[in-house]
Amino acid sequence: MANYDVIIIGSGPGGYVSAIRCAQLGLKTACVEGRDTLGGTCLNVGCIPSKALLHASHMLHEAEHNFAAMGLKGKSPSVDWKQMLTYKADTIGQNTKGIEFLFKKNKVDWLKGWASIPEAGKVKVGDEVHEAKNIIIASGSEPASLPGVEVDEKTVVTSTGALELNKIPKKLVVIGAGVIGLELGSVYSRLGSDVTVVEFMDAVTPGMDAEVQRTFQKLLTKQGLTFVMGAAVQKTETAKGKAKVHYKLRKDDSEHVLEADAVLVATGRKPFTDGLGLDALGLEISKRGQIKVGADWQTNIKGIYAIGDVIDGPMLAHKAEDEGMAAAEQIAGKHGHVNYSVIPGVIYTHPEVANVGETEETLKEAGRAYKVGKFSFMGNGRAKANFAGDGFVKILADKDSDRILGAHIVGPAAGDLIHEICVAMEFGASAEDLAMTCHAHPTYSEAVREAALACGSGAIHA
Repeated sequence: MANYDVIIIGSGPGGYVSAIRCAQLGLKTACVEGRDTLGGTCLNVGCIPSKALLHASHMLHEAEHNFAAMGLKGKSPSVDWKQMLTYKADTIGQNTKGIEFLFKKNKVDWLKGWASIPEAGKVKVGDEVHEAKNIIIASGSEPASLPGVEVDEKTVVTSTGALELNKIPKKLVVIGAGVIGLELGSVYSRLGSDVTVVEFMDAVTPGMDAEVQRTFQKLLTKQGLTFVMGAAVQKTETAKGKAKVHYKLRKDDSEHVLEADAVLVATGRKPFTDGLGLDALGLEISKRGQIKVGADWQTNIKGIYAIGDVIDGPMLAHKAEDEGMAAAEQIAGKHGHVNYSVIPGVIYTHPEVANVGETEETLKEAGRAYKVGKFSFMGNGRAKANFAGDGFVKILADKDSDRILGAHIVGPAAGDLIHEICVAMEFGASAEDLAMTCHAHPTYSEAVREAALACGSGAIHA
């Protein structure tokens, strides 16, 4: 048994970042992880491996569709799926080993095994009970399914199984048009699968700006994905390595069946707290299974904190990281802070989609007067040269003060471009501040400046 200032349960982006920050602040720290590798869902079966496959499949798309136009002639590459999975595994390995190195560098102990909390101030790992003045629950989330949909991770898979299918399916049905479904659906579409996305709502990526939703769906349809919207999945059936997806259209209750070689269930995620013993502890849990916390990320039990996917808010790795650092600061007697109004979201398809802050819909609902500055990437020289002219930048600013309230980007490098606007919002900048900042030419970022100019007297290249 060992005594610690802080024990963090879970080594995902929230947990490992929190552990390192705690150690940097002079706290004796340990992190519990039951997997053989650190990094949680994100590094092992989520963000990182999916980006590896997105990158590889995008390179294939470029070779098949754009190389010849650039004067790069030759036979199109063939897909070696086994080698692509090896590349993905190598990418995972480099990242997880990197966290091991950081733990050693910062003197964070890795307690290997699955944790439970028998009482406040104690964490049990295997047969050993460790004492901790503070405990941070950062155990993450797991895929959520639907009634009648049985996941076997072979034919009917979650994102975990979709990252290691034994072969590229001829027909893939994706249940759910959220971030995970569209990213992985995009991967397999590029690799040659016939992809059909079945979504309960009438728009993709629920909660995003409506104009972005419409544009994004059109672009993905143009790339070969098929969408069945307003459809409620009833059940799945599997036999001899094949699957059937039964659904009803909400508009008329008509019943339909889709046949597939694989089905990806991408209907969201739920907090993963199994085995922690939270009920016996008396920890307050919401109806949605989320741990309730205060402004300092402390639960109703003194000395027990929670961050990331197990608490309310978007299930994003960077949101968990921010909370992990803030909770560490709180425990160390400092003032941790997370600005929840400036947390960007990114979809890593091609083109990428990124957003931060308010949408037109939320501003209208709040009755707030706003103005829109919009610029198409077709007016951006760099984008046109790189066959990346699809999409736009849209900035929303307060009508009177010109303060930036939100931004939405569909286009090349959207996931990187959005951060210029995040920094501006963090400093309470106006659209004019952004418009008056010199941007290098030719860059994609000029489209952001043009959108800011469009909030005022007008864009130059529109």
